[in-house]
Amino acid sequence: MTRLFNDPARFTDDMITGFAAAHPEHVRAVPGGVVRARPTRAGKVAVLTGGGSGHYPAFCGVVGPGFADGSVIGNVFTSPSAAHARSVAEAAEAGGGVLFLFGNYAGDVINFGLAARQLEGDGIPARCFAVTDDIASAPADQTARRRGIAGGFVVFKTASAAAEEGACLDEVVRVAEHTNARTRTLGVAFDGCTLPGADAPLFTVPEGRLGLGLGIHGEPGVSEDTLGTAEDLARALVTGLLADRPDGTDGDGRVAVVLNGLGATKYEELYVLWGAVARLLDEAGLTPVRPEVGELVTSLDMAGCSLTLSWLDDELERLWLAPADTPAFSRTPLSEPPVDAAARPAAARRRPDRSAATASGAAVEVAELAVSALRAARDVLHRDAEALGRLDAVAGDGDHGRGMCKGVDAALAAAEKAHADRLAPAAVLAAAGDAWAAEAGGTSGALWGAALRAVGAVLPADRAPERTELASAAEEALTAVTSLGGAEVGDKTLVDALAPFATAFAERLRTGAPVAEAYASAAAEARAAAENTAGLRPRLGRARPLADRSVGTPDPGATSLAAVLTAVATLGAMIGNDPV
Repeated sequence: MTRLFNDPARFTDDMITGFAAAHPEHVRAVPGGVVRARPTRAGKVAVLTGGGSGHYPAFCGVVGPGFADGSVIGNVFTSPSAAHARSVAEAAEAGGGVLFLFGNYAGDVINFGLAARQLEGDGIPARCFAVTDDIASAPADQTARRRGIAGGFVVFKTASAAAEEGACLDEVVRVAEHTNARTRTLGVAFDGCTLPGADAPLFTVPEGRLGLGLGIHGEPGVSEDTLGTAEDLARALVTGLLADRPDGTDGDGRVAVVLNGLGATKYEELYVLWGAVARLLDEAGLTPVRPEVGELVTSLDMAGCSLTLSWLDDELERLWLAPADTPAFSRTPLSEPPVDAAARPAAARRRPDRSAATASGAAVEVAELAVSALRAARDVLHRDAEALGRLDAVAGDGDHGRGMCKGVDAALAAAEKAHADRLAPAAVLAAAGDAWAAEAGGTSGALWGAALRAVGAVLPADRAPERTELASAAEEALTAVTSLGGAEVGDKTLVDALAPFATAFAERLRTGAPVAEAYASAAAEARAAAENTAGLRPRLGRARPLADRSVGTPDPGATSLAAVLTAVATLGAMIGNDPV
């Protein structure tokens, strides 16, 4: 159990403060994470690791010379927001561009992708790469759908070493891709982990059993087996990885190896296991090169471990062995000469000023309605937070309720401020959307942020919206969510509730129904659709590898969306003031 915390909602913020204070020679805190304590040379590619907290030493523990230039740190088991990723990138960028490295999780893919596109728009070359080393999360012919777990450590190390040598951005990306293609991981759990402030673990494993194929975000294994001896486990891990040996590595007998503890498995236990693993690798004709045994990618206090093999060629072996000096990992400590910060490119490339128009006429009332809707959303999300967390824990990490509360609180505060400044409805909703995405993080944060922005973009600044504009707003929200997240109806996501709502609302408005009536009936359809997701198997996102567990339970994203839409419908009288 995670016992030491202040406010559970600020666990990550407090951790970053303490981490930076403990390692001032390596890192300094910036909004959204940490970067190296001293600027790097001009023109160097900035390699940034990232993901939710709860995995230390990953991801912030490997920031320093020879390894990462910075780390973007999300809430516990939650992807960082695009705003935080951009913030860390701007602090670390030295003129050679930025590479975001992270595990293949929907929220990370969306948010880091958004940040990269925004940086590109500011004139900063930026790329993303998602690690896919977990062999248990998808079959060998679907490697692109696999999760990223402890094998990311090897990918991060080689890519960072290439950047340290002076490779250009395209070359650093190539090294990451090459390492990932030759890296495989298999993990097991003996018991689950507990989120700060929670009174029970996200999952449990029966005594004498183990969960095979766990995730690193508190997800249970995809199957269970008998827990035998260390010898039995070593054989299962090595056999499983060798059966998935990457194509083109038959002549390569040298491997980078990581035997990783997940937080509660003692080092002595790991060394017992390593003795058996090392012998089995030798029998298979494989030679470990500087193997790493210990905690490198944890999952809070989860009991368990994982084994990673990365088949090396001459290039990757050189990069794997290259010096590094970070708070949690070192290879022949590398000292850096001081670099004059003035020699770095001026940080003048910033996002353009997008000052919003002020509202006038009936648009002021529309902005007030937007704020009232967010207040209704806040009330229902706080009411349902625990229930949403339980839904999410069935096949995910259990943080959906907490994340939605953080998102809506930030969105409401931003919207109230924008409305107090008499900004137009578009600016009010844009401020709300950006704040929601920045504070909630994760897939839901990014999607809600995009949806609110899309709705606001349709609303006029000098009058009440017409019926056709309200219909377009609902449709634009759906388009923004589906284009960003890639989900379709039937994938068991919030789209299963949003699509029927947007379609019904738009159709009824265009056939002459009163706005309040059209909205209420569309919200009822969303609520029914959310309930019906219980019968679906997830085809996207973090719940996909545990799809069977999810059957019988409604999707938390669809459920929370439907609850918000229903709560907003209770505003009735305000919604009922039909536009022109």
